[in-house]
Formats: sequence, C-alpha cells, structure tokens
Amino acid sequence: MKLNEELSETEDEEERENGLTTYSIGELGFQQSTHKVVVGYALTSKKKKSFLQPKLLGLARNKGILFVAIDQNRPLVDQGPFDVVLHKLSGKDWCGIIEDYRQKHPEVTVLDPPDAIQHVHNRQSMLEDVADLNLPDCYGKVGVPTQLVITEDPSSISQEVTKAGLKLPLVAKPLVADGSAKSHELFLAYDQSSLSKLEPPLVLQEFINHGGVLFKVYIVGETIKVVRRFSLPDVSKLELSKSAGVFRFPRVSCAAASAEDVDIDPSIAELPPRPLLERLAAELRSRLGLRLFNIDMIREKGTRDLYYVIDINYFPGKVWENARI
Repeated sequence: MKLNEELSETEDEEERENGLTTYSIGELGFQQSTHKVVVGYALTSKKKKSFLQPKLLGLARNKGILFVAIDQNRPLVDQGPFDVVLHKLSGKDWCGIIEDYRQKHPEVTVLDPPDAIQHVHNRQSMLEDVADLNLPDCYGKVGVPTQLVITEDPSSISQEVTKAGLKLPLVAKPLVADGSAKSHELFLAYDQSSLSKLEPPLVLQEFINHGGVLFKVYIVGETIKVVRRFSLPDVSKLELSKSAGVFRFPRVSCAAASAEDVDIDPSIAELPPRPLLERLAAELRSRLGLRLFNIDMIREKGTRDLYYVIDINYFPGKVWENARI
C-alpha cells in the first residue's frame, strides 16, 4: 500500500536512515483522501507477530493509517467500516466469508481475493502463469525450470523422470505451498535410484546452477523491492558423478543469511534490471490477481540475462523485515 510519497525532506531523510520505504495510498486500489484509512486485518498469531512491527504501526499512524483487528467471532459485515481488509487465514469458511464481503462491499480493497491466493498455493499452477509470459527480451529472459508433478506412487518417480527427460540433480518441493512448515521442505536428489525415497504429492524441478544467490522480489501494489539471499550452492559435474541420495535442506530463501553486504562476484550479485522486474511484476499482478506477494528468482550461472522464477508466495513471511516495506 503506497503510503503517501509526498514526504517532507526531513521525513524522507529520517525514513531512509531507518531503512523504511513509504507508499502512496492509491497503489493498491483505494483512493487517497483527507480521512484516515482504516485497515481491518485478520491474521494468524504468527503473521501478526512478524508483520505488525512497532515501526510499521508507527509509520502508518503518522500517515493516517489505522490497523484494526477483525473479530473472527463476529460477522465481518457488521464490523468496520474498513477501507482495506488484509487477511491471511485459511479454510473454506473463511474464504466464503471474505468472498461474501467482497461482493457486498466492492468499495473496500480486499488483499487479496481468496481464489487468487489459492492459485499460488499450488506449485504447479503458480508457475504456469510465468511459463506463459511472453515478455520482450531486451532486458533479459524469464522462464521457469523444467518441472514434473508427481501425485502418487513413489516407486514410479524414476520412470516418470526418465519419460519426461528431466536432468539430475532435481529439486523436490511439496506440491502444496500453503505456508505450513511442511510446505517449505526442500530436497535435492542426486541420482534416480533415490527418487523413490521422496513422498508425493510433490514437484520436481531441474536444479539450475545460480551462484548460490537468489533474488527475492517483493511486490506491494506497483512498488517493487528486491533483496539478495543465499541459496543452494552450485553442483558441479564432478560432484554430481560422486554423489548419491536425497538431501534435505532448510527453508533456504527465508532462513538463509542476507547476501546484501557480502563480497560476491559482481556477475552473480548484480540485481536483475529494474525495467525487467517492473514488466514482470505488472504481468504477474494482472495474471495472478494479487497485489501483495513475492517471487523468488535466480540467474543461471554463466549468463547475464537468463532468469528463472522458482517460487511465488502470497503475503510472504517477515515482509516488513525482509523488504523493509
């Protein structure tokens, strides 16, 4: 939500020193006016703790934005009035409540529509929109890794991989990306005989060497913030020939240390071109129907302009801390 960018020079300097970025109110779809903007929120306790940081609340108050908790024990239509409803809860009942509220209150900006959120909870469907993009390649090419969905029968994975022509090593991720601890599990498979140890439903992606650095691109309305994070290290041909088995990794893109202030090869550390990110973000906002999400991107090692989107997350964890939004 762009909170008013028309800051005084003093405010602007203070916020830069604190690592804060402000946004204009019109960016997420509601109009700026003289009245206070009321944001009703319905979040899990974990999300409230990570998102509603004191700095964010203080900055919001200074810009005339109030965060008000939605009482889940009362009908949503009886609460408010809200200018924005910000939510990250799951379940059919809640989705029905939000959808009903959207229909009855079209003047309220709901972040984001439940059906759009569900679309990126599936790792197969989330990347289909990226694969279908036809962006001009003057600033670089964007694609997705070759992938295969396995829904059942671990014993058939090796055969399916051979049939699909996937090359080792392979990254294995749960098919469902619902924010749970399990959905963030990540495995790297070095040989086909070990593939049967994996547990479907899952997505297999060809591993692409990328210098051990990924780019997390945070998208809030029309505003974009990109940060570097350490990722899985490259796998050489020699290492691949000598390795076997399936190895489990932690939640790489979230748990890994920042790669912002580390001495890294410039060809690896260089951020994707801004025009490319702006075009990609605009296309995904339109196709996904989301205004609060992030994408994980990598650049293939040895290239200057070949990028891959490997994950998309709605209302990502620690968005305030990671993107300083």
